[in-house]
Amino acid sequence: MKTRIALAQINVTVGDFAGNIAKIVECAQAAHRDGAKLVITPELSLSGYPPEDLLLRPAFYEASAAALAELAQRLKPLAGLHVIVGHPHRGSNGDGASGHGNANRPIERGVAPVDTYNAASVLVDGQVLGTYMKQDLPNTEVFDEKRYFASATAPFVFTLDGIKYGIIICEDAWHASAAQLAKAAGAQVLLIPNGSPFHMNKEATRVDIARSRIAETGLPVAYVNMVGGQDELIFDGGSFVLDGQGAMVARMPQFVEGHSIVEFEDGRPLPGEVAPADSLEAQVYAALVLGVRDYIGKNGFPGVIIGLSGGVDSALVLAIACDALGAERVRAVMMPSRYTAEISTSDAAEMARRVGVRYDEITIAPMMEAFRGALSSEFAGLPEDATEENIQARIRGTLLMALSNKFGSLVLTTGNKSEMAVGYCTLYGDMAGGFAVIKDIAKTLVYRLCHYRNGASQFAKRDVIPERIITRAPSAELRENQTDQDSLPPYEVLDAIMRMFMEEDCSLAQIVAAGYAREDVARVTRLIKLNEYKRRQAPIGIRVTHRAFGRDWRYPITSRYTEPVQ
Repeated sequence: MKTRIALAQINVTVGDFAGNIAKIVECAQAAHRDGAKLVITPELSLSGYPPEDLLLRPAFYEASAAALAELAQRLKPLAGLHVIVGHPHRGSNGDGASGHGNANRPIERGVAPVDTYNAASVLVDGQVLGTYMKQDLPNTEVFDEKRYFASATAPFVFTLDGIKYGIIICEDAWHASAAQLAKAAGAQVLLIPNGSPFHMNKEATRVDIARSRIAETGLPVAYVNMVGGQDELIFDGGSFVLDGQGAMVARMPQFVEGHSIVEFEDGRPLPGEVAPADSLEAQVYAALVLGVRDYIGKNGFPGVIIGLSGGVDSALVLAIACDALGAERVRAVMMPSRYTAEISTSDAAEMARRVGVRYDEITIAPMMEAFRGALSSEFAGLPEDATEENIQARIRGTLLMALSNKFGSLVLTTGNKSEMAVGYCTLYGDMAGGFAVIKDIAKTLVYRLCHYRNGASQFAKRDVIPERIITRAPSAELRENQTDQDSLPPYEVLDAIMRMFMEEDCSLAQIVAAGYAREDVARVTRLIKLNEYKRRQAPIGIRVTHRAFGRDWRYPITSRYTEPVQ
């Protein structure tokens, strides 16, 4: 017998129960029209993921329970359609059977929860057929589910068209036990709702993990991942179906919301549409566009403001913002000083013209002179240094924040990961803003993304970034004849040391053994340590690596430990 299953790769919002219900119902109705008998939505699709400390509020569980009941009734007209919905659940005894408990009992701080679960329920004909509670809780990288949830111990299997389906949730698939328990309970197909955030090369890892479960159980897998931005996290979709031998029979595109129908015959998935894999640059660029679109849209900002410098970083951020929001919601402001080269102003104006945004120039020279005058007696007899450079950056930050306050648009900062790592940025200056778009993008990747956007991208307008912006030597233009490499090692060297130290946890000795100069290794890692206090004050930004500054990186500011370079 053939059964059509819908993979519902949807973009939900944390805490928006009404909006998420509407999205699930809309997707279920479309799938029902397409002849589907089963719809799989992502992990915590009803509440959005991750709800973080909202899960410490008893009222949040009450709202979730009410939303689940409402959703069941909204789906009732779709007779016979089974819909798997993820939601936080409170009150089960943890053996896989639903219960109610006392949702008004306060959650004790610092005490592991005993009856709160990351759950997925099967809704059909206005009823909850049953509920599965997640068994394996992630507590690494950006995840801290053990702070909020208890681990359950039992499988949940249901029957549709004579085939038994077992549900496991996200992290369960990264371990053997939950899938094996589902098979022991009679499952013939594994259904895996996910809230798996993007980082580079993550999609291949997910497939490999799913194939490991298939090798152990012999069961085909339907893997459904959410799509969308949630603060610094990006969910990339890429939902897929593998047969009992691990072959890819269907795959949805990344970073695109929608549903896909996959046909199963007697529990075996039949070949469907397999979306082609995107290049790394295409994935990262799409993640940045989606992150900006959802952060601005879900938080209700009317638009964004960008300080355009004529340099490569702000050019990339401007391109991303326009692709995410449309030129009409983006404003670019150039703030030249006496050190700003003419080619910087002309290149910035040319790029603004190419993308079609509003562009203004506000010179900071008079304001800088006012600061010099006000501080002249205090600074008498002292040479100019980074102090005067930082004042310029802070004037620009003040101007951008003033425009933001007046017009309501959010300032997008333009600092990259390489600069953030070594502190080549100014507190309350170029770090001032609400969202750091390329905070997790190394400088060398910035150039690759610029070339991608100009050439091979999916967007209609090509060559939006003037070539001279990409090819000229990077400079903060805060003093005469300044370039980044006056203060930093070449970015190829800096980025490699940063990656090995920060993302791969290599020892300093290992980095030196890889061929990098001892003095460069010592210098870069020392700067990473010294500038933690700056990064703690930076706005949140989009995560695209498995180790970003923010949720992933938790080094102390106050620390006297220095690793020796052996």
